[in-house]
Amino acid sequence: LGFELKNEASLNTLTNDIVKSSAIEGEILNPEEVRSSIASRLGLDAARLVSVNRTVDGFVEMMLDATQKFTAPLTKERLFDWHAALFPTGRSAVRRITVGGWRSAESGPMQVVSGSIGREKVHFEAPNAERLENEMRLFFNWFESKDGVDPVLRAGIAHLWFVTIHPFEDGNGRIARAIADMSLARADGIQERFYSLSTQIESERKGYYDILEKQQSGTPEITGWLEWFLDCLGRSVAGAENMLENVLFKAKLWDNINLRPVNSRQSLIINRMLEDDFEGYMNTSKYAKLAKCSTDTALRDIQALKVRGVFIQNPGGGRSTSYRLMDQVQN
Repeated sequence: LGFELKNEASLNTLTNDIVKSSAIEGEILNPEEVRSSIASRLGLDAARLVSVNRTVDGFVEMMLDATQKFTAPLTKERLFDWHAALFPTGRSAVRRITVGGWRSAESGPMQVVSGSIGREKVHFEAPNAERLENEMRLFFNWFESKDGVDPVLRAGIAHLWFVTIHPFEDGNGRIARAIADMSLARADGIQERFYSLSTQIESERKGYYDILEKQQSGTPEITGWLEWFLDCLGRSVAGAENMLENVLFKAKLWDNINLRPVNSRQSLIINRMLEDDFEGYMNTSKYAKLAKCSTDTALRDIQALKVRGVFIQNPGGGRSTSYRLMDQVQN
């Protein structure tokens, strides 16, 4: 991949990683805000004038620190900074929590519970608050040790170990996945990332929580978890091939289009159709709305793109006439 394509692929991956890691916890982030925040922090041309809220910026700050500064040691202070970045208001939803510090005894036991009130079943209880300082010291020493453990295996072990300690009142899952990403970055030895573990985990969310619950309520044997983690990682890497193909297609498409440049409206529409969240096809009314122009102007623009082969007309006609982008780009 060329320099610009690497940036585009890495930007897509980081955006997906952050959006999906939040989605695993049921929190929905605006992908456009995430992408803009990442691009701005990395100094990429893809930065857009999009207003970004503090929660998005905080998550981006944590993930970039984990994956761009992966050689720096993982410490208590660093984790506290990550946690504070995740919860800039000092609250989780409407509940005030301890931010930038381990959970306290006052917050009560950290339990995974199921069942109705009065018939609760405790599947797992994390170490009590008094043990956290020592438990996390052991974790940090192991994570930074030179014990010969493969960094990919270390990523899986660290993820499970961290969520089992559950040192914070909230945000443990997101931070555990950031730690895993940090270890994977150490395994890759580069800052660029072209696969997203969190994207794959989100698509297998039920299996993810099932294996964690089974592991935490069973024996200390972690082979089952590591097998699931490595299989999931493998599927993530395989899925990255589709993303890279899309990036290459976009680049080749624009190389083709730029032989005879299009106008600003056409450029805006083509870029919108290339975005992952674009649904359906293009028609005159949709074009006019997105480009903020008259339907007559939209029709002329569409016809010009059709003549050039950039737009392909779908079967059907009349008021249902619609168009898709060319499927292949000639070299």
